[in-house]
Amino acid sequence: MNKPSAVLSVERPLTVEKAKAGERIDTSLQSIRLIFSYVAFSAFWLVFGTLVGEYVGFKFVWPEIDTISWLSFGRLRPVHTNVLFWGFLSQAMIALALYVVPRTSQRELYSYRLGWTSLGLMNIAVFFGVISLMAGINNGAQEYREIIWPIFAFFAFGLILVAYNLYKTIADRNVKEIYISNWYILAACLWTIILVSIAYLPGYQEDGISQTVIQGYYMHQGVGQWFTPMVLGLTYYFLPKLLNRPIYSYSLGVLAFWTQMVFYTMIGSHHFVFSPIPWWIQTVAIVFSVGMIVPVTAGTGNFLLTMRGKWRSIARSYSLPFILVGVIFYAIVSYQGTLEAFRSLNKVWHFTNFTVAHSHMSMYGFVAFLIWGGIYGLIPRMTGNEPPQFAVGAHFWLALIGVLVYSIPLMIGGTLQGLSWIASESFMESVTLMTPYWVWRAVGGTMMFISHLIFAYNVWKMRPTAQGEIAETTESKTA
Repeated sequence: MNKPSAVLSVERPLTVEKAKAGERIDTSLQSIRLIFSYVAFSAFWLVFGTLVGEYVGFKFVWPEIDTISWLSFGRLRPVHTNVLFWGFLSQAMIALALYVVPRTSQRELYSYRLGWTSLGLMNIAVFFGVISLMAGINNGAQEYREIIWPIFAFFAFGLILVAYNLYKTIADRNVKEIYISNWYILAACLWTIILVSIAYLPGYQEDGISQTVIQGYYMHQGVGQWFTPMVLGLTYYFLPKLLNRPIYSYSLGVLAFWTQMVFYTMIGSHHFVFSPIPWWIQTVAIVFSVGMIVPVTAGTGNFLLTMRGKWRSIARSYSLPFILVGVIFYAIVSYQGTLEAFRSLNKVWHFTNFTVAHSHMSMYGFVAFLIWGGIYGLIPRMTGNEPPQFAVGAHFWLALIGVLVYSIPLMIGGTLQGLSWIASESFMESVTLMTPYWVWRAVGGTMMFISHLIFAYNVWKMRPTAQGEIAETTESKTA
C-alpha cells in the first residue's frame, strides 16, 4: 500500500496556524468604544479613498471612460490622496495613540469627550472636503493641501484637541519616565499643528516662488513629521509588546528621534531641485536628505534587532508580519528618498511615475502596514473578538503583492519616462511608453483594493459585541 503524500494530506493546514490574541486587555468600555470608532471610520475612508484611486487608475488605461466633470482626474486625484491621508491613515494612527499614551502613562485618557469631539471634527472635514474637491472648489495646485482652509480648519481644530488630550494624559502620568513612544506621538501632533498653520495662514504666499517653498516644506513635512514619527512611536510600543521582549536599545531610539527632528525639517525643497527657488535652499535640502540616513538606520536597526531570534513568533502571529513589512519598507523608501534628492537622479526621476511608486511605497508599504499591524495586535485584545485568520492572511498577501505589482513597474516605467524626456523625445512618446506599466498599476491597485475590503470585513468581525462586553464585566467582577 502506498504511503499517503504529506503534500496532499487532508490533515495538512492550508496556512501556518496562528496564535490567538491571548488574554483580553483590562481597559474601560469607554476606551474600547472610542478607539474602535476611530478604527471603523478609518476603515470606511480606506475603502472609499482606494475605490476612488482604483477608478483613477483605470483612467490611465481607459482615458475616455467618462466625461463627467466631477469624475475628472484633476478632481478625483486629490480626493484619493486627502481621504487616505486625513480619513484613513490619520484617524487610524490616532486610534492607536489613544491606547498607547494612556497605557504607557498608567492612567486613563484625560478626556473621552475631547476624543469624541476630535473624531467628529475630523470626519466633518474629510466629508465636506470630498464634496468641495469633486465640485472643483479647491486650494489650487497645492499637493495634499487642496482642501480649502474653512473646511480643513475643522481637521486642524480636531488635531489640536487630540494633542491637548494626549499632552494632559502624559502630564498627569503615574510613572516618572515618559516612554519613547510618547516622545514620537506628542512630537508628531505638535509639529503638525505648526505645519498646518504655516501652510494655511495667508499673507506671505503672494507669489509663485514663496508658495513653492512653503509647498515643499508642507508636502514633505506632512510625511516626515506627522505620519513617520506617529507610526514609529506606535511601533516602539507594539513591537516589543507583541514579541514579549524589551526594545533592543533605548539609546538608539533617542538617537533616531532627535536626528529625525533635526534633519527632516529641512528636506522638503528637494522636491523642487532645478526650480526657480534659491540654489542654496535646494542644496540644504539635499544635504539634510543625506543626513536622514542616521535616524533611518538607527530606527530600522533597532526594530530588526528587537526581532532577532523571534522569527518563529513572527510566523505564528497575524499582526507581526505587517510590522516586519512596514519596517523593511521604512528603510527602503527612506534610502530611496535620499537617492532621489541628488541632482543627477532627480533629473531622471522627478515628475515621472517613479515618484508615484515612491509615494505609494512610503504611505502604503511603510505607514499603512505598521498601522495594520497595530490594529490587528490591539483590537482583538480589547474586544475579545478575533478576525478570521484566513482573512487576515488574505489581506496581508493581497496588500503586499499588490503594492509590489503596483510600484515596481512604475519605477521601471518612470525611469524610462525620465530618460525619454532627457533624450528630447516627444511627450506622447513617453505616454505610449508608459501604457503597459499603467496596466500593471491597475492590476496591483485592484489587488490592494480587494485587500481593503477584506480589512473592512475583519474590522467588522473584531467589533465590540454584547457578549464581549458581558465577558469584560464578568472578568472585572471576578478580579
